[in-house]
Amino acid sequence: MSEKSNVEADVEFNEAGKRVRKVKSFVLREGRLTKGQERAMEELFPTMGLEFQREAYNLNKVFDREAPKVLEIGFGMGKSLAEQASCERNIDFIGIEVHKPGVGACLLLAEEFELTNVRVIHHDAVEIIDYAIADHSLDKIQIFFPDPWHKKKHHKRRIVQTEFCQKLHKKLKKGGVLHLATDWENYAEHMLEVLSPMKEYENLSTSGDYVPRPDSRPLTKFEQRGQRLGHGVWDLQFRSI
Repeated sequence: MSEKSNVEADVEFNEAGKRVRKVKSFVLREGRLTKGQERAMEELFPTMGLEFQREAYNLNKVFDREAPKVLEIGFGMGKSLAEQASCERNIDFIGIEVHKPGVGACLLLAEEFELTNVRVIHHDAVEIIDYAIADHSLDKIQIFFPDPWHKKKHHKRRIVQTEFCQKLHKKLKKGGVLHLATDWENYAEHMLEVLSPMKEYENLSTSGDYVPRPDSRPLTKFEQRGQRLGHGVWDLQFRSI
């Protein structure tokens, strides 16, 4: 189930010529596309896709309306995103995914469900957050089942880190929600350790840790199977303050 996000670093040079590491959320992954996914990228992406740009999208213009805006980082094959958008057509959804077959698959589902409230981006999430999303423009950001990088030496590659969560906070409206979900308990604990001390956020859990799965997050077949086997899933919701 953990299928999407990861963090890597490129080497850059600052103005003094010193080597610095630039964190990236993903490695762009092309993968082999089915004929349907190829068609989706050719025919649907031009109208339902957003190209990376170094200035903020005008999301109201993109969707041709004013409505709540939700950004999902790492939507995998897009089933959950498409189902959510289908059930909540009064909300606009923007999804970021680096796996090209996943982008194509999501577009096909959007076509099947006749969705007009979804746009997809095939690019590195950190750069999208840095350049293409306006501050205080989002009502919710969701990251569901990111790569857990379960080995301790790889924990630094996890996308949920303090610096990245600070970036996300700037994009949320006051009262906007950051919603995380994982099926790795250790990663859930890591997420809680990152977010709990941050003054920018308020935990929506009444017990100070996790929340029950909100109805807004579709229950996947993998998750249903995991529940039957006794596997856990942890949801966290933090409000921007």
